[in-house]
Amino acid sequence: MSQSNFCHFRMYNLLVIWLSGLLLLLLSHHVRLCGADVGTASVYYQPYTPTACYGDDFSQFPTSGLFAAVGEGLWDNSAACGRQYLVRCISAVVPGTCIPGSQIQIKIVDRAQTSVSRPSYDGTGLVLSNVAFEALAIPNPEVSYLNVEFLQI
Repeated sequence: MSQSNFCHFRMYNLLVIWLSGLLLLLLSHHVRLCGADVGTASVYYQPYTPTACYGDDFSQFPTSGLFAAVGEGLWDNSAACGRQYLVRCISAVVPGTCIPGSQIQIKIVDRAQTSVSRPSYDGTGLVLSNVAFEALAIPNPEVSYLNVEFLQI
């Protein structure tokens, strides 16, 4: 191989590697929830205590207000207490409800079936605090639940 062909070959390989890295970087924000579950999330409001996980202990709640109760499918005989999930809104009954690009991290503090405050919609896998729900969706009285993607971290 001549010196000129070798230089072109090497530059081509470097360009392919650079473009592959750039593509990976651009797509990395979509990869975060790969392997995530898909389900539904409703909302609940104060009072939040006592909870099935921590009773009346107010230190259980993250200062961000991003927490939730879980439905029976995730409760796991109280093993869900303290778990953290990344949650992203996929869709809702009213188009345009989900806030594009929003993703939150929540802490599980309660069991939906026994929560003091009742969910806006029964049977959802996650019941988000009003702060968490409004971080994912534009408030709309016609929307009682969201279709979400969630991943335990």
